[in-house]
Order: sequence, then C-alpha cells, then structure tokens
Amino acid sequence: MPDAAPSFVIRPASEQDLPALGRLGAALVRLHHDFDPLRFMMPARDLEAGYSWFLGTQLKEDDVAVLVAERGGAVVGYVYAALEPQSWQLLLDACGVIHDVLVAPEARRAGIAEALVEAACDWMRTRGAPRVVLGTAEKNEAAQRLFARLGFRRTMIEMTRELDG
Repeated sequence: MPDAAPSFVIRPASEQDLPALGRLGAALVRLHHDFDPLRFMMPARDLEAGYSWFLGTQLKEDDVAVLVAERGGAVVGYVYAALEPQSWQLLLDACGVIHDVLVAPEARRAGIAEALVEAACDWMRTRGAPRVVLGTAEKNEAAQRLFARLGFRRTMIEMTRELDG
C-alpha cells in the first residue's frame, strides 16, 4: 500500500505569511534565549513584529529562500536559508546556510521539519551550492538528532565567555 500523502505542503513564503512567520520566529528566539539567556538575544520590543519585519526583508533577496509548511490553511513551520559567499572569517567556501527552521509544537512529529530542511537543501542544490551548513544550540538535542538523521555532521563548536565578571 503506498504511503499516504503528507497532510502539509511546503511552499515559498509570501507577504501574507509574515504575521505567522513573526510568531514562529519569535518562538525560535524565545526557545534559544531559554537555552542560554547570556548567549541568545531577547529584544525588549515587539519580538513578533521584529521577526516579521526581518523575514519580510529577506523575501526580497535573490539568494534567500523562506519556505513555509502549511497545514489546513495555517502556516505551521518555516525554514530560512541563504546562499553565502566564501568567507575568510568563517573559513568557508561559498555554500548554502540554513539559518532558521522551526515547526509549531502542535505540528511536530509529522515530518514537517525534515521536509522543510530537504526543501531548503533542494533549493540550494539547484542554485549550485556544494554543501549546506547550519548551527544549532548546544542544548537543542532534538534538533541535533534531526540534523544528524538528515546527514549533517558536526564541524564546529562555538564557545562563549562573558566579560562582565
């Protein structure tokens, strides 16, 4: 018997998606801030509006993909990826970078995160990226398991030191 069709679609984000993207992006910021409040920012002003504005600026970029997962007419996840040039600072040749991926809690465990990551990788592959790089919070073990399952390997460890005593 063939597998059932997924109950969601992955598509490019549009300006109409910005309120949902703002909520999801704000959830991503809060999640990371909860992991390590000294490392990850927590803007004092309207986080949802700020992230919505930021991703809205990215929708206009040729070397950026913001893709959403839609289920039942609602945006339940997104991935933000970009093609990046060679960086002497990061010791990276030109590559694709997945900057964000998040699925709303009520939509998890349905294959959405995997589909978003694979769609972003496909987008980068068609544009000539030889590899994809991403970062994940040290404490985000669930994301690390997902990325390892999708073929990502550990290559760098970020370390942070506070200078205020």
